[in-house]
Amino acid sequence: MKSQQIKKTIQFILFLVVGAVILWWLYRDQDADELLRAIKEDVNYFWILASLMAGLLSHISRTIRWQMMITPLSKRPSFINTFLAVMIGYLANLAIPRMGEVSRCAVLSKHENISFTRLVGTVVAERALDVVSLLLSLFLVFVFQFEVIMSLFARHVDFSGVVNSFATPVPYVIIALLWAVVWLFRKRIRTTRVFYKAKGLWEKFKEGFLSFRDVKQKGWFIFHSVMIFVLYFLMMYLSFFAFSYTAHLLPVAALTVFVFGTLGMLAPVQGGIGPWHFMVITSLAAYQIPAAEGGIFALVVHGALNLMIVLFGLLSLLLLPFVNKRS
Repeated sequence: MKSQQIKKTIQFILFLVVGAVILWWLYRDQDADELLRAIKEDVNYFWILASLMAGLLSHISRTIRWQMMITPLSKRPSFINTFLAVMIGYLANLAIPRMGEVSRCAVLSKHENISFTRLVGTVVAERALDVVSLLLSLFLVFVFQFEVIMSLFARHVDFSGVVNSFATPVPYVIIALLWAVVWLFRKRIRTTRVFYKAKGLWEKFKEGFLSFRDVKQKGWFIFHSVMIFVLYFLMMYLSFFAFSYTAHLLPVAALTVFVFGTLGMLAPVQGGIGPWHFMVITSLAAYQIPAAEGGIFALVVHGALNLMIVLFGLLSLLLLPFVNKRS
């Protein structure tokens, strides 16, 4: 138990340091006083609040969609407990990346008496749907902003090393050896206690993962799945109006910045601190927004979003015992 706590602490510090280093590198040339002045005087916070409202609505849509996925497996959980679990999950992600998925399942399992493993399966299914939505958004960006994307790749990405490595036999030999080991010892692997335990967990996990097939109101399910990403996009687009140098940009530019920012959030760093800023500043540069202005935009938008998550997450932790007094 102690070793696990040490491991988590090291992981927390390591990821935080990585994010802090990226953040320092991005803002190392900016004058701190000018940065603070711009944040205080050059931002229309009405649009930032409107953006956060869109974010809150997306969390409500996610809550409803998660309820719909859980219902075929068990009883329908209450909206308030599900929403509080979702917000606590977002808060947990700020501490340890990917911890939020486990945390919200643990919270809901405890207060609604639903199988934790099945809940994890529904969350994995949710993430699969989110990946599909992200890929569709990325496809739209490639279709409508192909030249912008190509200019970004030309400046920042070099695929020659990856391509050259697959021109050698080494990767193929490693894959073949791994497959051969698994195939040779397949019978022995199937008789182990670990295999049987994993198989039992997999059955429950698969049941949760495939739960969206049994959703009754499929029309509403699709509606909320679409709305989650529409509202995420709207968060970015509304934020554009808070700054004089991004207010003129078209919705397709907001879609590009949103998609690249989301790709930055995939990095295992608390709240995407650092990678998200880099991706947003880089994608804004493709629309001739200078790095200094792009840095202010990224700092304000990301800071406001995470402040909302912290406030609602902590409030959810405080409300949870009162909502579930009887249990």
